Amino acid sequence: MFKKIISPKATQRERVSWYFYDFGNSAYAAVVLLAVYSAYFKGQVVGGAEGSRLWGVAIGIAMLLVAISSPVLGTIADFSKIKKKILFFYTIMCCLATASLFFVQAGDIFLGMLLFIVAEFSYRSAQVYYNSLLPDIATPEEMGHVSGNGWAVGSVGGVVCLLIVLALIQTIGGTIVVRLSFIITAIFFILSSLPLFFFIKERGQSNTLPKGENIFGLAFKRLAVTAKEVRNYKQFVKFIIAFLIYNDGIIMTMNFAAILGAVLFGMDQQQLIIFMIVVQLTSIVGAFLFGNIADHFGGKITLVISLFIMIGAVVWMIFNYSLTVFFIIGGIAGFALTGVQSVSRTMVGQLSPENKSAEFYGFFAVAGRTSSFIGPTLYGIVAAEAALYFERSGLTKLIAEQTGQRYALASVIVFLLVGLIILITVNLKKSDIDTQMAAQV
Repeated sequence: MFKKIISPKATQRERVSWYFYDFGNSAYAAVVLLAVYSAYFKGQVVGGAEGSRLWGVAIGIAMLLVAISSPVLGTIADFSKIKKKILFFYTIMCCLATASLFFVQAGDIFLGMLLFIVAEFSYRSAQVYYNSLLPDIATPEEMGHVSGNGWAVGSVGGVVCLLIVLALIQTIGGTIVVRLSFIITAIFFILSSLPLFFFIKERGQSNTLPKGENIFGLAFKRLAVTAKEVRNYKQFVKFIIAFLIYNDGIIMTMNFAAILGAVLFGMDQQQLIIFMIVVQLTSIVGAFLFGNIADHFGGKITLVISLFIMIGAVVWMIFNYSLTVFFIIGGIAGFALTGVQSVSRTMVGQLSPENKSAEFYGFFAVAGRTSSFIGPTLYGIVAAEAALYFERSGLTKLIAEQTGQRYALASVIVFLLVGLIILITVNLKKSDIDTQMAAQV
């Protein structure tokens, strides 16, 4: 399934172990974010257009917490070489919170938001350290291919977990199975993550704390130095700004996909799971294809192609009223968004200076999570406020809510388009010169 291109730094077993962490955490994304909990929270825990608003707020809070914490923790990880330990902590936190979603029932709005925020915060925080292990298992030339493999294997994990949940819903049925799916997902995630913790060797030696320093104080000092250093990597900064904006559009699309299906087409839980399986399957193709394109033609052109496809899919979605076409658009979006996310991760590794991978991935996390605080919150507000406006204008509650979702989709296009325009201005050749000059300072 994978190309056996072994880096002198890593074994094939380490790479496969890294892939299988993605296999597990993508199950969380598929069940909690995409197919099951988002629609369950919006439709049954809250209900109505207010469910979209509160779902966006919950995502925004989680992302903001990650944005605040991840740069400091990334600095700590680079200094003390404890990326795996922090990754293990956040993985356990995510799995416990995910399993606890079983206790969320209709009307438990505060509990439903709190547990999701903990799960999502832990899931996103863990990704900082998972991503920062990429330079340990692949050379810069191989990062596109290896990162693409990770996304592809992750998509397979999402499909497998969704198939398990779908089989239970078809066999047993009822809300209890929906709630049990969160426990199943947590177990699936933790078991899939174990090979990484057993087999991947974290490169580098732990540094000794200077006299009179503590790890957190030193982290803030190193973070301040990194912030100054980042200024020397102007193309990296430009890329991060582009990522901050276009990633909003990606996150908004993913986090509201199930809600869109339920509101616009009245899809039930089984249909939503099948839809997400289609998305995951096309994501596998996209991950492999775009990973290889990035290796052969570069990350920038690959991202541009992916974003053009994504923009086209969202525009089509706004004007679509067919359930069948919705499945087609979902497949196209899944194919494109995986390329965007995978190649974005690769470019950070390629643009980052040596020995500072976690710190620069921390800045990458700040960009992604800070933008993700804005995007989903904005989407939820637009969808809810537009629905209320059109309902007051005389439309039925359902038609008003559907119209609100289409208006919210228009905001996704703005984020994708602006991010694309900035990305086009990134000069990769100049980035190499900036890196060499910064290293000489």
